[in-house]
Amino acid sequence: MPLSDARRLLRDAGLPKWALLLALSTALVVFLELFVLPASLLIGPMVAAILLALTVGKGKLRVPLWPLQFGQVLVGLMMARTITPDILGAMAKDAPLFLLFVFSVIAIATGLGWLLTRWQVLPGTTAVWGSSPGAASAMVIMSEAYGADARLVAFMQYLRVVFVAVGASVISRLWVAADGGEPPPLILFPAVDWPAFMATIAFAGFCAYGVRRLQIQGGMIIVPLFLGAFLQGVGLLKIELPMWLLAIAYALVGWSIGLRFTRPILEHVARALPRVSACIVLLMALCGCMAAALHIFAGIDPLTAYLATSPGGADSVAIIAASSDVDVPFVMAMQTGRFLVILLIGPTLARFIARRSGLAENPT
Repeated sequence: MPLSDARRLLRDAGLPKWALLLALSTALVVFLELFVLPASLLIGPMVAAILLALTVGKGKLRVPLWPLQFGQVLVGLMMARTITPDILGAMAKDAPLFLLFVFSVIAIATGLGWLLTRWQVLPGTTAVWGSSPGAASAMVIMSEAYGADARLVAFMQYLRVVFVAVGASVISRLWVAADGGEPPPLILFPAVDWPAFMATIAFAGFCAYGVRRLQIQGGMIIVPLFLGAFLQGVGLLKIELPMWLLAIAYALVGWSIGLRFTRPILEHVARALPRVSACIVLLMALCGCMAAALHIFAGIDPLTAYLATSPGGADSVAIIAASSDVDVPFVMAMQTGRFLVILLIGPTLARFIARRSGLAENPT
């Protein structure tokens, strides 16, 4: 094949743009890691994809379906790995307390999402998904499966992740004068248990194929999460996910969202930013009041109570909890329990609010 023809094929396939996207994503991740920003492996590629989509991409680049779905399954397995016997034991020990505060946080967040929906700050159920105090990446993936605009959901979720991470870091130092160590460094290439790794990859492929074949709505997150947690709990599967593999999964998800951004969407985001930010701050303040109640009436120490009731950003909360003098199993049990409840009732709740508000989903 002539060299000119080969170059034309590469250009038509968009390979120079993909190379540019990869380089820009890497640079942004490194930059965000300098500030120890949570979810940098997802936010960096997403921002890079937005920049590319608005400049040289022109809406022509799209992440292929199968790699994207496989990446979504890996995110589900990553969450399944956090559901340990210690967390389940903490949930069972204080079940009434957990249920009360889990549903209280969900009710507050849902109420704020309903207000944003009624005010038509964001279209349809997008505000409800964006306000859901669960794992941000899972909410973004599931919201799209149920008809919401994943771009705007991602904007709300990751804006809240940043707010919560900053707030929790400040509180951990000022409220109880915690002097925890630095967050653990990002190790992309750790030692790998290769038999467990191969079993995890095979299981992920099985989940992706099964969900695709059976057309399970939202299944790319739900099926690997629950089935993976069950198999891990009974000792039939060790979920081995090295950070380099999760970085690829996060990049695929972030690119998929970012490449669909347009100038009208960014203009919508800019108009909605003040009201969305106000709702996030109000949500954090109300959760802070709940933390005070948990401290006063249940005897939980203040920092443990605050981190346990923080609305989302479970990964950043886990890092802060691990470097502070708190009850880590209690904190992660509350965060995990809320996420599992959101997974179970989120779709039904979003559709109910859409019907009550009289607004159909209308992604931009």
